[in-house]
Formats: sequence, structure tokens, C-alpha cells
Amino acid sequence: MQKNNNFCLRKMVNYSLLKITKYVTDHWKEDEFYGFQFLNGANPNVIVRCSELPPNFAVTEEMVQPFLEEGTTLQKEMEKGNIFLCDQTIMDGVPTRVIDGKPMQVSSGFCLLYMTPESKLMPIAIQLGQLPSETNPIFLPSDSETDWLLAKMFIRNADFNQLQAIHHLKNSHYLAEVYNISTLRNLPEIHPLYKLLIPHFRHNIPSNINGRNLLLAPTGPLGLVCIMRRAHPGTTYTTLCLPDNIAARGLESVPNFYYRDDGLKLWDVIHSFVKAMMEYYYPSDEEVCKDSELQAWISEIFTHGFLGNKESGIPENFSTVEELIKFITMVIFNSSGQHATTNHSQFDYLSWLPNGPLLLVQPPPTTKGRSSMKTVLETLPPIGDSLWFSAMVPLGSYPDEQFDELVPKQIIKGFQVELKHLSETIDARNSQLEVPYNYFNPSQIENSINV
Repeated sequence: MQKNNNFCLRKMVNYSLLKITKYVTDHWKEDEFYGFQFLNGANPNVIVRCSELPPNFAVTEEMVQPFLEEGTTLQKEMEKGNIFLCDQTIMDGVPTRVIDGKPMQVSSGFCLLYMTPESKLMPIAIQLGQLPSETNPIFLPSDSETDWLLAKMFIRNADFNQLQAIHHLKNSHYLAEVYNISTLRNLPEIHPLYKLLIPHFRHNIPSNINGRNLLLAPTGPLGLVCIMRRAHPGTTYTTLCLPDNIAARGLESVPNFYYRDDGLKLWDVIHSFVKAMMEYYYPSDEEVCKDSELQAWISEIFTHGFLGNKESGIPENFSTVEELIKFITMVIFNSSGQHATTNHSQFDYLSWLPNGPLLLVQPPPTTKGRSSMKTVLETLPPIGDSLWFSAMVPLGSYPDEQFDELVPKQIIKGFQVELKHLSETIDARNSQLEVPYNYFNPSQIENSINV
């Protein structure tokens, strides 16, 4: 039965002619590709540079020594900035779905990764629970193939749920809805900010309604609402602004990080566009301060979207043109490019179920040396539970021609030219890559969150 299950999964993926999906199917077990996905896969939003191990992550120098460059130590590699951590604390105790009277499983562990001298990000240790104990061992690449594979699958399972709940739904879909509702409530249609933003909210609300019915229903995936509620108090302006996010996570110099490279270029293009538009309509800080509709707009976002949390760093009001430019850049970037990275990548990287299982039906392993490929297959969900999961208007399009003035129209044309140049640059780079990165390619990015 399990053999047939595996065959059906492979047959399902083979209907796709996509290069990445085929690559995932062939390479999902490999440690090098596993590490690569933390940088350029469906969820490049979680790892941080690790300078000190968490006290509840029971890794020792002796455990990981065999997987480091000869002559070095874990401490030395942390000091050099070559050690990275995926911490899934937020998943601890998340409620899960019950299928046929059996609860689905999720882990809340740690994955330690090492950037080798060959610029390969490799997993070197995994702990599947927050509290170290005899029944919560450290899994290592030297363990049996199936022990190590199971450990990696449980990390990927938790990662997929974090991707959906936090980075796809909360930070993209639902925060865009906050900006959208505040725009409709506080800005008249003749307001320049309304004209600028409304194309980036096209179909956002209907899409979110459908998403709530599918993803947040009792029959949907495991505790997405719980994960979002846990994560939202920690959502900051820094986490939502890509340049600040990359710096805060210590990832400025990580090699082969195409998500960062392409994302920062797109951020700069959007920022230049927004700067030109806002400086045209707001020639001075005084103009920003006295725009009562604009101030009501950001106040409602701060109060209702971020629950008045001053520690979030989200502005309560705008006092300068520069503040306004950064915030609008963030809104457009997350409503277009950032959403594309979390949405479009899912089919490529998660269609092959073992590489990104949303549900697992067996508990995390508590001992080593007792697993087999049969155990791996029995941990995956039935086929039926793996298969769930409008015309595109590309980024930079303003089809309704909201702006009448010549200068804004010229600025939009310049924006479209810069997006085209970026797309050509990414296409040229991708032609040299075995696994292309296309999620920040403007030609592949919708202008709004509508799926």
C-alpha cells in the first residue's frame, strides 16, 4: 500500500514539466539541496546567523566535529559567521487536526546549518523538541539514512506551516488587507496615495475570504490561526522591510542567496518609484504633516493592524516625506514581490510531498536506529490529504489610469522600464543556474495579492 502511495506521489508530480519541480523530486533527500532551500526555496525567511547556541539545544562540539572543515571547531565557525540556526520554538504545543480520530503531528525543534568553504549550506544537527532529553535526541548526518531523513522531514513540516501561517498568510495576505481597508476607509479616490495603492490591492479581499474558508476552517491544515496569533506580537517594521530584515538576521554576506540579491534590487526599484511619486505630491515634510487623511490612514493601520504595539516600530503617524516613502515601499513590496516568493514557490518546492509535508501522521522519532523507509512512508499523510493546497496583472501595471498628471505618468513609465531591466538581469543570471530563482522576477510578480 505504501509503495503504491509513493508511486502515486511521483506520478502526480511528473505531470508537471517545471524544471524546479523535477529537480526537487530527484534531489529532495540530499543535504546540500536541503540547506539550499533555507536560502532560495519556498521559505527563505527563517534562518539567522548563529553566534551562540540556545541553552536548550543540546548540541556539542564532539557531535558536529565530523561535519566541519578539518582543523576547525563549532565555536570558531560561529565566530567566523559560518553557522546558522532555524529555531521552530513557535510551533511548540500548536494544536493539530484530527483525522479519523488520530491527531496530526508537528515538531518544534532546531536545525543547525554550516556554510562550508565551498559555499554550501549544510544541515549538521537537528533536535525535534524544545526540551533536550533521552527521548529527544540530536540527529546527525552520520545517523542511519532514514533516521536523518525523518528528522529533516519534521523540520520541513514545521517550516511549511510557518511559511503558510506567518510569511504567506499573515505578513502578505492579511496585512495587505489591513492596508487595503484603511485605504478604502480613509482616502478618497482623488487622493494620490489611493491612486498609487489601489492597484496593489486588486482582488485582495475576495482572495482572503476564500483563503479563510479553505485554510482556517476546522477541516483545514493544523493550527494556522494559533501560529499567526503567536507570531503577530513579534511582527516588527524590521521584519517587514527586506533590507532591515536581512541585516537583522546577519545574512548580508551569505553566498548564493538569490532571494536576498533579487529582493534588494526589487526593493530599490520600488523605493525609487515611490520616492519620485511622493516627492511630487509632498514637496516638503510640512505637506505630509498637514494631510489629515494620510495621518488617519496610518493611524488606523497602527491601531487595528498592529494593535497599537509601539514596540513593533510601525509608525503611528508620518512627520517626514522620508518616513512616508519607506512605509509605502514596504506596502507595495509585500503586496507584490514578497507575496510572490511565498506563493509561487510552493508549487515548485512543495508539490513533491516528502520535501514539504503540510501534515504528518506519526509522531517525531524519540530514539535512533529503529526507522526504515517503511517508517518514512507511514509518516506521510494519505494522498487525499496532500492534494489541497484571475488573470495576472504584472507588477508596475496601472491599467485604470488613475493618474491624470503628466509627471506621475512619466514616473510610472520609468518604473516599468526599471522593472524590465531587472527582469532581464534575473533572466540572464538564471540561464547559468541549475536551479533558477525567479520569484522576484518582475515579469512573474502580480501587482497585487489575488491568489
